Amino acid sequence: MKTTRYFEEQVLARRPYIQRSWCEQAIRDPAERKIQPDGRIRHWIYVEELGKYLRVVTLEDGETILNAFPDRNYKGPQP
Repeated sequence: MKTTRYFEEQVLARRPYIQRSWCEQAIRDPAERKIQPDGRIRHWIYVEELGKYLRVVTLEDGETILNAFPDRNYKGPQP
């Protein structure tokens, strides 16, 4: 799993409960995937342990993780 320095030093430090396996699964098999205007990609996955969706943001390559956080506003995949 490729990550940015920001993810390693900032995100995981602020949110130590986030498991790398959740991030990997979000990239591999997301509930939904959307490309942002800046080219970064959002991946969502429902995490039972959190009781909510986790948003994982990758760089344009779709592999390098930039950010991850519980997304309290996301309601699930939209048809």
